[in-house]
Amino acid sequence: MKSKKGVNRRNFVKTAAATPLVFSIVPSGVLGGAKSKAPSEKLNLACIGMGFQGQRMLHSLLKRPDVRITAVCDPNTETSDYLGWGRSNAKTGMPGGRRVGQRIVDAAYRRPKGSGARKACSAYADFREMLAKETDLDAVQIITPDHLHATIAIAAMKAGKHVAMHKPIANRMYETRLTVDTARKSGLSTHLHAWRESADVYKIRHWIRQGCVGAVRQLHRWIYKPIWPQGMPDLPSNTPPVPKGFDWDLWLGPVPHRAYSPEYTHAVYRGWYEFGAGPMADMGLYGLWMDWRILGLGAPTSAEACASFTCAVRGFRSGTVRNDVSFPHASTVRLGFPAAADKSPRCEVFWYDGGMRPPTPDALIAAGKQLPKQGVMFVGDTGCILAGYFNENPRIIPNKSARRTADPPNPPDVKITSVSDEWIGAFRAGAQSRGSFQNAQNVAEAICLGNVAIRTNSRIEWDRAKMEITNNPSANKLLRRAEYRKGWEL
Repeated sequence: MKSKKGVNRRNFVKTAAATPLVFSIVPSGVLGGAKSKAPSEKLNLACIGMGFQGQRMLHSLLKRPDVRITAVCDPNTETSDYLGWGRSNAKTGMPGGRRVGQRIVDAAYRRPKGSGARKACSAYADFREMLAKETDLDAVQIITPDHLHATIAIAAMKAGKHVAMHKPIANRMYETRLTVDTARKSGLSTHLHAWRESADVYKIRHWIRQGCVGAVRQLHRWIYKPIWPQGMPDLPSNTPPVPKGFDWDLWLGPVPHRAYSPEYTHAVYRGWYEFGAGPMADMGLYGLWMDWRILGLGAPTSAEACASFTCAVRGFRSGTVRNDVSFPHASTVRLGFPAAADKSPRCEVFWYDGGMRPPTPDALIAAGKQLPKQGVMFVGDTGCILAGYFNENPRIIPNKSARRTADPPNPPDVKITSVSDEWIGAFRAGAQSRGSFQNAQNVAEAICLGNVAIRTNSRIEWDRAKMEITNNPSANKLLRRAEYRKGWEL
C-alpha cells in the first residue's frame, strides 16, 4: 500500500494506531478507513491454514474488493483427506494444503475480465519464512489448530502485522495472556472470529435491564458438541509414516516431538489436550462472548467442573481409566464471579457439552415441552429468557412474568455489521475491532480456567492478578505447556 507520495501506508497506520492522539486528528480518508475503498487502499492479507475452514473463509475474502490475498501458508503441500463439517454421507475427504489455496487465489484473481495482470499468490510451508519475505503484508489471518494460535499471532504482531484469528486465542492460559498483552503493547489491530453481532443481543440485554425476569442469578449455555473424537485415555496407536509433502515438525510447532498420527490432524485435533481446547473453546466462545456482553461479566474467581470418564476391562478387572491426554466425552462447568462493587446480585455461569443440558423450567414442562439440544437460558428471580444458541428467537418464560416493554432500537453508537466487515474495516482504518483480543480477554481466560477445572475434575479458585490457582497448587502446571520444543519457546 503506497500513497502517491511514496509513503508506506502500512507503517503509517501502525504508528497511528499506537498513538491515539495522532489517530484522533487524522482524517479517516488519509488512513484509508472503511469508507475509502480505492484500489490502492486494499488490505494486503496472508491466510495461514488451508484446511476446510481456512478455505471456506478464503473464498469469502476473495469476493471482497477491499482485500488482496497475497500469500497462503500451510505445512501440508496438498492432500484430499480433510474432514468437512456438515457434509452428510461424505465418502471421500476434501482437498487441502497450500497448493490448493494458492490455486484458488490465482484462479479467482485472474477470472475477472479487464482486471489486468496480477501477481501470483505465494505459498509457504513455514509462517516464519512468509513473514520474513512478504514485506508488503498488512495483516494475517490464522486458521490453524489451536496449539499454534499464540505462536503465530505473536510472531505476526512482532513483525508489525494486524492479526485476525479463529478461536480460541490459545489453548493455554499463559499463552492467552501473553497474546493479549502483546496485542495491547503493539497497538496493532486484532480480531477473534468468535465475535458475533446480533440485534437479539441488545434485545435480551434490554429485557434484563428492564427487569423483565427479575435479577438474573444464573446463565446456562449448552451444546451438543463435540462432534469429533475425544475421551480417549491413550495416545493413538495408528502411527504410519509421515505423508509425503507434509511437514510434521512445522505442524507440531511448540509441542515436543511425537510420532505422527492422522488421528491428530485435519480437524480432529480439538479433542486432544496438547493440540485442541475442547468444545468450550470451540462453539463455547461464540456464545459465551455474547453472554459476557449482555451481562457485563468480568473475570471469574472460580471454576468447578464435572467430567465424564472412561471404563475398560484390563486383564480380569474392570474400572475407570486415567485420562491425561484428551478432553472427556461430556462435561459441565460452573464459573463463579466476585461480588459487584454496586452490590448487584451475583450471577453464576453454567456450561454443558457432550449432550448435557440444564433442568427444564417448570413452565416448559407444564406446556409439554423440553429444552432444545443447544441453547442459552438466563434465569432470573421471576422468570427466564430462553433463546437459540446464537441468541436467536429469544422469549420470556413464563410470559405472564414479563412487563410490557417495546423491543429496543439499536443503541445509537452500535452498528450491526457482519464479522468480515467489522475486522476488515477496522484493520484498514488502523483501529481496534470490537472483536479484538483485548475485548475477548475475560471470556477467553474464563474458558481456559474452565478447561483446567475439566482436566482436574474439581473446583479451583483463581487469582487473576497473580495468574495463580490458590486452592490446588498442582493444577498450576496446567496453565502452560509442560515443555516447549527448542526454538519455539514463548
